[in-house]
Amino acid sequence: MQLPASAKEIDTRTTGLRATRPAAASHARLWKLVGLILTLIVAYLLPLGLSNYQAFEFTQVFIYAIALLGLNILIGFNGQFSLGHGAFYALGAYTTAIMTTRWDIPYGWTIIVAGVLCLIAGFLFGLPALRFEGLYLALATFALALSTPQILKYFDNWTGGSQGIVLDKPSVPLGLPINADQYLYYLTLTVLLLLFLLAWNLLRGRVGRAMMAIRDNPIAAEAMGVNNALYKSLTFGVSAMYTGIAGSLGALAVAFVAPDTFNAFLSINFLVGSVVGGIASIIGALFGAAFIEFVPIYAQEISRAAPWAIFGVVLILFMYVMPTGVAGLLHRVLERLTRRPSKESSADNVVATSPAPADPGASSPARAASGKHE
Repeated sequence: MQLPASAKEIDTRTTGLRATRPAAASHARLWKLVGLILTLIVAYLLPLGLSNYQAFEFTQVFIYAIALLGLNILIGFNGQFSLGHGAFYALGAYTTAIMTTRWDIPYGWTIIVAGVLCLIAGFLFGLPALRFEGLYLALATFALALSTPQILKYFDNWTGGSQGIVLDKPSVPLGLPINADQYLYYLTLTVLLLLFLLAWNLLRGRVGRAMMAIRDNPIAAEAMGVNNALYKSLTFGVSAMYTGIAGSLGALAVAFVAPDTFNAFLSINFLVGSVVGGIASIIGALFGAAFIEFVPIYAQEISRAAPWAIFGVVLILFMYVMPTGVAGLLHRVLERLTRRPSKESSADNVVATSPAPADPGASSPARAASGKHE
């Protein structure tokens, strides 16, 4: 009769396993850090080799990424559903347009004001929206997206009505040897990085844990002392702030705002980008933004007769291949690349299946486990 390995041998093998796991985690963090540094270097050198139009396209990707990051915070990390974030995007864009053209305020201040104004508007909208859940909240926010273009046309003394407002692109400061499109690229990229860092710190802290507790189980979160109403409204406000800042930067990049550019399809487009990139991911906002910026352009080049049919087919393929979004797929790939299966799996198999030599002197399982012999 074969008996299991001695306790001393099992302890030695499991200790080795525990030692390899922190090493694997450290290895993964190192790869992520190296990848982040290389990505930032490429991002800041990229516009030097691009045309003005290509730099504008990537600027739009960064702007959409800011808006999608706000939507991810709301949907992915708090569990609230929105189809009306195009309204906050429009509010941020018109704030910058009105302040720069009518009041001659520097554009830098208008970005801050747009964010604060959308934070307040989102918080106030979130208060009555607390009565709704799921699809009912989605319909309420969708009604906001539908009514926004009409409201903008009504206040034509401020918004310019259907004609909209034409802006001047920001001039390059400090005599930098770049053009206006490249400067907007760097400005938007810098704001995006700051907002990414803000979201990362927010979600790792007490507020972020409360948001995710509400998403996972609101009743249990309330029982643990989390003020669901306050945190839901606050999350809606923070999400709207991100989208408003994106709208402000979008107005500067396009140099034009009009009510019809902020229709309900813009809100749906944001939702599509959020799902494609990874709805509960920070970095996924960047992949989703690239999707909603470039896929319609390439679909138009493939077929001018039915570009949205091609867009729909590509979207279905993405959802079939990557149900958790691009960020989820990359996370799984990175886990497999940084894992050390040869050491860990072989050690696991040894502990689980390898029998020790027969010990005729051991008269009981307890004595065999202790490794003592007569």
